[in-house]
Amino acid sequence: MPMPWFLLSLALGRSPVVLSLERLEGLQDAARCSPGLSCHLWDGDVVCLPGSIVSAPGPVLVPTSLQTELVRRCYQETDCDLCVRVAVHLAVHGHWEKPEDEEKLGRAADPEPEEPRNASLQAQVVLSFQAYPTARCVLLEVQVPAALVQPGQSVGSVVFDCFEAALGTEVQIWSYTQPRYQKELNLTRQLPDCRGLEVQDSIQSCRALPWLSVTADGDNVHLVLDVSEEQSFGLSLYWNQVQGPVKPWWHRNLTGPQTIPLNQTDIVPCLCIQAWPLEPDSVRTSICPFTEDPRAHRNLWRAARLQLLPPRGWRLDAPCSLHAQATLCWQAPGRGPCQPLVPPLPRENVTVNMALEFPLLKGHPNLCVQVSSWEKMQLQLQECLWADSLGPLKDDMLLVEARGPQDNRSFCALEPSGCTPLLSRASTRAARLGEQLLQDLHSGQCLQLWDDDLGALWACPMDKYIHQRWVLVWLACLLFAAALFLLFLLKKDHVKAAATGRAALLLYSADDAGFERLVGALASALCQVPLRVAVDLWSRRELSAQGPLAWFHAQRRRTVQEGGLVVLIFSPGAVALCHEWLQDAGPAPGAHGPHDAFAASLSCVLPDFLQGRAPGRYVGAYFDGLLHADAVPALFRAVPVFSLPSQLPAFLGSLQGPRGPRPGRLGERAEQVARALQPALDSCLRTPGTAGMGRGMGPEAGDRT
Repeated sequence: MPMPWFLLSLALGRSPVVLSLERLEGLQDAARCSPGLSCHLWDGDVVCLPGSIVSAPGPVLVPTSLQTELVRRCYQETDCDLCVRVAVHLAVHGHWEKPEDEEKLGRAADPEPEEPRNASLQAQVVLSFQAYPTARCVLLEVQVPAALVQPGQSVGSVVFDCFEAALGTEVQIWSYTQPRYQKELNLTRQLPDCRGLEVQDSIQSCRALPWLSVTADGDNVHLVLDVSEEQSFGLSLYWNQVQGPVKPWWHRNLTGPQTIPLNQTDIVPCLCIQAWPLEPDSVRTSICPFTEDPRAHRNLWRAARLQLLPPRGWRLDAPCSLHAQATLCWQAPGRGPCQPLVPPLPRENVTVNMALEFPLLKGHPNLCVQVSSWEKMQLQLQECLWADSLGPLKDDMLLVEARGPQDNRSFCALEPSGCTPLLSRASTRAARLGEQLLQDLHSGQCLQLWDDDLGALWACPMDKYIHQRWVLVWLACLLFAAALFLLFLLKKDHVKAAATGRAALLLYSADDAGFERLVGALASALCQVPLRVAVDLWSRRELSAQGPLAWFHAQRRRTVQEGGLVVLIFSPGAVALCHEWLQDAGPAPGAHGPHDAFAASLSCVLPDFLQGRAPGRYVGAYFDGLLHADAVPALFRAVPVFSLPSQLPAFLGSLQGPRGPRPGRLGERAEQVARALQPALDSCLRTPGTAGMGRGMGPEAGDRT
């Protein structure tokens, strides 16, 4: 015995409520009013010309709302049509204008101006009705007695019987007055079809409507149509898509009772059934019985197909709309799930059967798109981009660049555990290769996939870091690692100091933006030596909160306590500030920016030099081409002063101290720092006036001290 799966009737529709409609006899239209009002319906239809809005000369009648009701207009006992009754609610709009003499004297000069205020109001109300293929306009005259005229108050309503319309059509109704004192009212209604209306015996097109039910026995689904033997009707199955017109995918003209099997996999939420008698101008009735069925939703996801379109497009093909979101992700070979990326694709509902674009600059086989359900079922589709043209997944490292204010940039590598900051101490492959990955990025070996104001995505090849070794080589490496571990245990203090690096505090005068970028490049390069570098460029928030002087005190104390060095970077602006202090002039309050730590630090730096405490705590430096060696004030020559980048090996050796690397390794690091400095230094030298300022600070400038 088949078990009922989803049983419904086209005659009853989606709601069990059956409406009984009022019956009107005859063909004549009619109008009636609320008690107290009088109204008249003009004979015949009128031309719909709303015209422009005009100012009300005083109180006028205007429509405030529309109401509709379905009725039957019957010509014989069993020959009726559906008809729309319209009620227009009216109110008084506007006020009487005060006469000019009353405004001047404060009261009326004689009783005659009061007479219009007690007069009745009359209005011509237009009703416009459109329902394909019908369009009508009627005119109603309404008069309100003086006793009901109260500005801003409702006076009642006028009811029109009625506009004929076909079952299942959409109707639009407008109402306004002539002349028009406000924007016209409008109302749109979708009329019901034979379902839910008690009209089967009076409207001929509804009497022949077939009876339909849907039953299932396991995975076997059937449409059962119970009609008489001689009844002919049309039956159509279609996908009711949000985008585009209705496209039937199955249609038959049938006679008599039928049982039609449905394939279980064809049942999707938007599958609808349309049935109609094979008669002229018959009513077509549609219903979609599978909208909420879970199996239909699962079938929809199985039928959905994710396609990638060259060069950087994609499309989701599905018979119905999907409640889903799309995400761009990075799929590493053999390393777990696809990881979502920024920029994400728009998070609004995915539009099916429409080509969409990726926000990418270049393609990569590891880039994939995921389409996942908003619902609890967590269904998901995934397709990797251009897999056919670009080959299999690559063992590339994806670097995520984040850009902040002041041209600050940070990098992290996307790994299964998350985005690992480069140059960090994490025990991951990206952290171990952080310095090399940054070098690859700066040397142009990485492919830029995406770029905007907030950041960028880079794919860096890892082939050169992957080596296959024989078993004996691995054993040798294990023995070597064991030896290194023993050495680490014996000299852990030395290894710890070498790993953490010596502290260095950079002080400079922010002469211009180019010089700040040069100092930033030096600080970033020193971090890779490695040194623990402190510079005000990286501490803007602390500077704003503490003030330059307090910030310098804290950094200087920490650097000296940890055995580090304070680096004074001389520039034309820094030399000028030193001369001001040495000549007891001192900088004027507010003469320097709120973040100028150099100007604030001179009050503490100068006593160290004047009292002989500077050696061992300070070193000096200046950049080739920006300042002459003799321009450095004589007082500061009590400590080593280096020219950069020409004297970088000696400068790095002084910063790293006696436990620094061997000379060969020190030379390699000096070359790395020089390569990092050169672009910023060249930019400063090309800036008009910068190089000239440095050359102008000659020996005579330094001799003044």
